[in-house]
Amino acid sequence: MRTAEPTALRSSGGGPDRATFLELFFDLVYVFALTRISARAFEDLVLEGGQTGWSAVTGGGKTLLLLLALWAVWQGTAWTTSRYDPHHLWLQVIVITALISAMVMGVAIPRAFSHGGLVFAAAYVVAQVSRPAILVLVLHKQQYRRLKLRMLITFCATGVLWLTGALLPVNARVVLWSAALLLEYLAARFGWPLPGLGRSTVSRWDIHGEHLAERYQQIFLVALGETILLAGLSFTRSPTSPGMVTAFAVALATSVLLWRIYVQRAGQILGEAVTRAAHPATIGRSAADTHLVMVIGVVATAIGYELVIEHPAGHNELPWLAVVLGGPALFLAGRARFEYEVFGRVSPSRLVGIAALLLPVPLLVRLAPLVAAILAAVVLAAVAVADARRAWGRPPEEAATPF
Repeated sequence: MRTAEPTALRSSGGGPDRATFLELFFDLVYVFALTRISARAFEDLVLEGGQTGWSAVTGGGKTLLLLLALWAVWQGTAWTTSRYDPHHLWLQVIVITALISAMVMGVAIPRAFSHGGLVFAAAYVVAQVSRPAILVLVLHKQQYRRLKLRMLITFCATGVLWLTGALLPVNARVVLWSAALLLEYLAARFGWPLPGLGRSTVSRWDIHGEHLAERYQQIFLVALGETILLAGLSFTRSPTSPGMVTAFAVALATSVLLWRIYVQRAGQILGEAVTRAAHPATIGRSAADTHLVMVIGVVATAIGYELVIEHPAGHNELPWLAVVLGGPALFLAGRARFEYEVFGRVSPSRLVGIAALLLPVPLLVRLAPLVAAILAAVVLAAVAVADARRAWGRPPEEAATPF
């Protein structure tokens, strides 16, 4: 543990590359938080009478809003520990604060749009405001403090929207929370601009590229671990039948395929791609958006597992197919962009796979959910085989990022 000022941003040649034990501990909270996200979505789709039409859209939108808030806390923490020494005392305080806040948010997720809204919003605001506030106090170089000051002012302003929304009815709450997240995203996208304080250019942000890449790999594994956990819990809490056993086997196979497609070369050398980029922060920000898309796809797939395992021979509805087939399709879309970030190209198998998942939807509405789950597994297996065939007998491909 270090207590001196973390004066300089970490360079790729100094400081620890690997995530610290505390950061891995922080990630464990997200396994729990993601299960709460999935449970909330499952409740919207099944337990409350099986929402259809506009109700399913609004329910899914609210769940997505909570997921994006969780992601914002994780991403802000990951970028901070990739810019500064994570062994520093105050950096550990930041991570612990984010850990506790994320845990409180996870507990509040099922009731975030009822009586638990203030708990969720307060935990989120504490996580987002405390991080730049601490850094403003411990950093002495003006060029570093100016950015943190702009972030602090922005999060304080949006924090008012979060806390005010928590005191209002559901519709007004959704509007204010969505506006707050949008303002935060736009502020980050454009360098946290504020009148009189200017803005910063992302390409000038110095980060420890290998550390940040590893953090994104780890959050993907957290999402993948949540799919295994959810499939196991769904299978063990209900009486087994041949259909449920088949659905459980398909869920496990799908999780393995998601892992395989992710790590097939691009997932292994993300750190190399970030390090080689002329502006590591630019590809880092792009990879952040890409991993968000893939994580949402994986979480949706996990919700589909639960639906199929508990209702393997039921009747498909469009909201069910949106997670059973839309989750893997969204993952493939993110994975296609990920491939472009690392290699500057997109394999046709990704696009063909997305089409193969989405085009049969009108036919699958009349069939059992298990049929849709099997189709998803078959399509993902075909994409994985195409990846293996392209790499067979060739030397390992090196990163060729266009950034």
